[in-house]
Parts: sequence; structure tokens; C-alpha cells
Amino acid sequence: MHLIDLSQPIYDAVPNCPGHPPVRSEVRADHPETGWRLELLTLAAHTGSHLDAPFHKLAQGVTIDQVPLDSFVGEALLADLRGIEPKGSITAALLASKLPKDITGKIVLLATGWGEKRGHNETWLREAPNLMPDAAEWLVAKGAKAVCIDHWGISGSDGDNDPIVHTILLSQNVWIGEDFHFPEEVYSLSMPQTLMALPINLKGHSGAWCRPVLLIED
Repeated sequence: MHLIDLSQPIYDAVPNCPGHPPVRSEVRADHPETGWRLELLTLAAHTGSHLDAPFHKLAQGVTIDQVPLDSFVGEALLADLRGIEPKGSITAALLASKLPKDITGKIVLLATGWGEKRGHNETWLREAPNLMPDAAEWLVAKGAKAVCIDHWGISGSDGDNDPIVHTILLSQNVWIGEDFHFPEEVYSLSMPQTLMALPINLKGHSGAWCRPVLLIED
């Protein structure tokens, strides 16, 4: 077995959601002075590759530590959406054309190509494709376990539809993964493949960082 890393790195001033505080990684101790290295991180829980729990949008929803850990492991299907235009709509019809008919219990990976554009630029920050409400409803109706995307937000900067999409998915306990990265080798894999995206155990939080990987049988 080998692992394919689907995570995006976190570092000082890393690009993140424009509405969140800037990311800081400060060296507080270093070897020449103290014999130790220590960094202080300042960042939102929804930074880098991370998972949204229902509590992110629903006041009565469960927090990330209350979601059963085995929920974050399962068979994944890749929807290759590369080539979609900036601010393009990811609709139910588009997903139906990119995924098999049966997605029950599967983790759906939305590969838009925006993971390759990650940076302090308008294209990545504000022009990513957006998952539409009809697509969210389609994923729920088809029995998807989760949906993940290679951008900081599953509906990007679409302020009108983003809260609707989050509510549709999270109210049905379909967890959301954001800011993933899909390296080139992923596109040649036969699907499904096993995904593991275990969150950091942040008690009472609305989401948490994760290290998503595909487990590939050799």
C-alpha cells in the first residue's frame, strides 16, 4: 500500500479564505538561543485542508469531535471538473455526467483544478467554481457520504448560494472537505479508492484541519 497526499500545506501567510484572519506562523524559540525550535500558529480552524462539521452552519449541529471518526474514512469517487471556467456553476447535471450512477455512501471529490492555482491572486481567492444548491440536493438524494473540493470554499465566493449549499449538506450530515489538492497521478487511478481524512480532535469546534490521503493498494 502507498499513500497519495491530498493536503495543502499551511505556512506563514498562506493563502486562505479572504474572510478569515491572516495565517501567521511565528518562531518563538530557535536552536541557537534555546536549543529548541517552537512555532506559534495563529489561524482559523477552517484553514488549509480542513473539514466542516454541521455546527459550522447549524446552531444545533454536532461539532467536529462529535462526528464518528469512521465517518471520515470511505470509498471516494473523483469528479474531474478541470477545464470549468472561473466562477463556473457545478450543477447536478454536471455531476451526473462526471460520476457513476451509484454514489451511495461514497465520498465525492470535486477536482476543479483550482488547487493548482492556490495563491494570493484574484483567480484563486474569488473566481473558483461554485457548487450549486441543486447539486448539493442531488448529492444528498443520491446518498453521498461527503463532498470535498480543491478550493477554500465549496461554493467559493458565491455569497448567495454558499450558505444554502452548506445548510443542505450539513443538515443531512454530509460532511464537507475544503482546500484539498489533487496531484496529477490521481486522475489516472481507477475509482473508487479509499480516502482517509481524519480531523484534529478540536473539542466543541465547527471544523478542524485534516491530512487527507488516498490509500492505494499495490
